Amino acid sequence: MSLETNKTGKDGENKAVDYLTSNGFEIIARNWRTKGGEIDIAAVKGETIVFIEVKTLPNATPDMLQSVLGIQKQKRIIKTSKRFLQINRQYSKYFVRFDVIINDMQGFPPVYHIENAFSELL
Repeated sequence: MSLETNKTGKDGENKAVDYLTSNGFEIIARNWRTKGGEIDIAAVKGETIVFIEVKTLPNATPDMLQSVLGIQKQKRIIKTSKRFLQINRQYSKYFVRFDVIINDMQGFPPVYHIENAFSELL
């Protein structure tokens, strides 16, 4: 990954964190990694733990979303989130949701939050 791409990703995640905290989410983890995957942001709101994939796509179109968040990527996020919950048992009774935040995509708000973007029922 280039330094430019890495900086864009980090800036996008910071933008997403600012958006989430201003909307009542408590950030509990960022860039949480296992051997098999990474969770960009884990947050809690009420009784729900939300695993959030962040994409900064200034040159993308809506139909490109499917390719950047394909089934394999979703499965990796789900598997990683299960590991997160095994380790962080205090969240075991929470509802689980998978969201996506898209930053800077043409024709969309600067921070576009897709709640329940996908689920384990693939």
